[in-house]
Amino acid sequence: MPLRYTGIRVTDLKKSVRFYTKALGLHEAMRGDLREYGLGIWVLLEDPETHQRLELNWYPPRSNYATKYVPGDGLDHIGFLMGRVPAARLEVEYRRLLRAGAKPTEVTPKRTQSWAFDVKDPDGNWIEVFRHPTLAEERKITASRPSKRKKSR
Repeated sequence: MPLRYTGIRVTDLKKSVRFYTKALGLHEAMRGDLREYGLGIWVLLEDPETHQRLELNWYPPRSNYATKYVPGDGLDHIGFLMGRVPAARLEVEYRRLLRAGAKPTEVTPKRTQSWAFDVKDPDGNWIEVFRHPTLAEERKITASRPSKRKKSR
């Protein structure tokens, strides 16, 4: 059975929707308000390119689901791929997300030699942003590998 979406709890729905749409480019696909049933408000976000979905769930203080939790404990991270972009582009994205409200972690572009970085969303959930090598980088990597030529008989 195919995975449809991943849901995370948020403490400030408006702030979280703004972060994931403005900073990370997701689009709001659906929204529901189930407070009359003792639940909360959910917002389903979708990546326009991959169609991967992330559901943000907010519960009002009196809801049975508004229990205390430590953000990020059950969720390791949410991964975003930038594609084949140069190392400098990853650094630009890192700085942009920090300006958009992301919190830094010890996993920075510098520490990963510009292959990835991690930041925290407004609730402390970890977000990984990584890139694939450019074609030039890939050629360089391939050229540096030992040759696996077949021996002639």
